[in-house]
Amino acid sequence: MFAIHSVYLKPLAEVDKFLEAHRAFLKPFYSRGIIICSGPRIPRTGGFILMNVPNKSEAMDIMKKDPYVINNIAEYSFIEFEPRTFSPGFEKFLQR
Repeated sequence: MFAIHSVYLKPLAEVDKFLEAHRAFLKPFYSRGIIICSGPRIPRTGGFILMNVPNKSEAMDIMKKDPYVINNIAEYSFIEFEPRTFSPGFEKFLQR
């Protein structure tokens, strides 16, 4: 599993121009169970995505197609971790 952290490279006015395209890009990955949750940091200087993929190269391949990356709006860092303890119900998000 990966915690993906983004940092905005442009002012929020520029980020907001691509926000709907970014959300539309993420949407199919939710329906496939690849992205579990996402949202902006507070204060809004970037965001986080929780992604369930088997390896970093797959996570990076997905995110390089994000409109934020394509338009140089944000850059991502990838933190791999192994969920070992979690609330009941979370197991449905884990790789099988």
